Amino acid sequence: MSTEASPELEAVDIPAQMMAWQVSKPGEPVDVMALAEVPVPTPGPGQVLIDVWSAGLNFPDALLARGTYQEKPPLPFTPGLELCGEIVAVGEGVQTTRLGERVMGTPALPYGSLAEFAVAEALDVLPAPTGLDDAGASVFHIAYQTGWFGLYRRANLRVGETLLVHAAAGGVGSAAIQIGKVLGARVIAAASSDEKCAFCTSIGADATINYAAGNIREELKKLTGGKGPDVVYDPVGGDLAEPVFRSIAWRGRYLVVGFAQGSIPSLPLNLALLKGASIVGVFWGDFARREPKANAAGLAELARWYGEGKIKPAIDLKLPMKELLAAYARMGSRQVQGKVVMTNP
Repeated sequence: MSTEASPELEAVDIPAQMMAWQVSKPGEPVDVMALAEVPVPTPGPGQVLIDVWSAGLNFPDALLARGTYQEKPPLPFTPGLELCGEIVAVGEGVQTTRLGERVMGTPALPYGSLAEFAVAEALDVLPAPTGLDDAGASVFHIAYQTGWFGLYRRANLRVGETLLVHAAAGGVGSAAIQIGKVLGARVIAAASSDEKCAFCTSIGADATINYAAGNIREELKKLTGGKGPDVVYDPVGGDLAEPVFRSIAWRGRYLVVGFAQGSIPSLPLNLALLKGASIVGVFWGDFARREPKANAAGLAELARWYGEGKIKPAIDLKLPMKELLAAYARMGSRQVQGKVVMTNP
């Protein structure tokens, strides 16, 4: 889409009020979130106002609502970490040629996309790749850039290595499967049901483990000939972390991506010594802030892979923004395969 502004675009009629989901007190999203009418935010210097067309849901949204995320917004606040939409106003220092641009990225706070409009830092929203629909663009940012940063920059995943992906049927996991295949790895997907394992196979996994039905250490031995995975991509934490780390290959890299299970595991450090293994933190958000040029290069590479048909966001469900609580209920049931997306009419 052209970024040339027209008089019509510069004169977009922006309402004074909008509908937004608000958290008024800490708790489970289905209990503490309500749809409310609030003022449309005004972009400050270096910021843009986005008409939100689609917003992807992420596990940290629930953590924000519960008050257990590393950032604790002042109440009330609007969650939402990802979006796709159109720039309809710009703040001081932002070129008006960006008006009308279809973009994807993160809100400025960095939350606030579960609404009709959201403010973002101009540098944090980039043109959505041509051919990627609004739903796909709204979930492309976090999951795929986290995967690229973790597997390419932090683990240096190499052709022929074996990658184990935890929670592989989720949004972050499904992106990691695809990126692992692009980088030439053999990918083992770990998920909690046969149905989810079948989904992982459909998006490129070479082998799967239903960890709810068997011993993950024994399965890893069978699938790797006793060697273990070279790289583990773990957005879950919890009680599977230690048995998997005990199974890691010599000079393996264990990527700590998140703690979706809720508990933070304590890994015996003697295992790292005995295996010559590395425990590697993957905090994409801080990488993006500290190294914006490297992050932009990563997004450009991901966009190229998408254009070549090598990666494609897996969308489990699209719902109107007003049905957000139903979306969180589905996420809480652990039935989601890929990502859930909220849309504004």
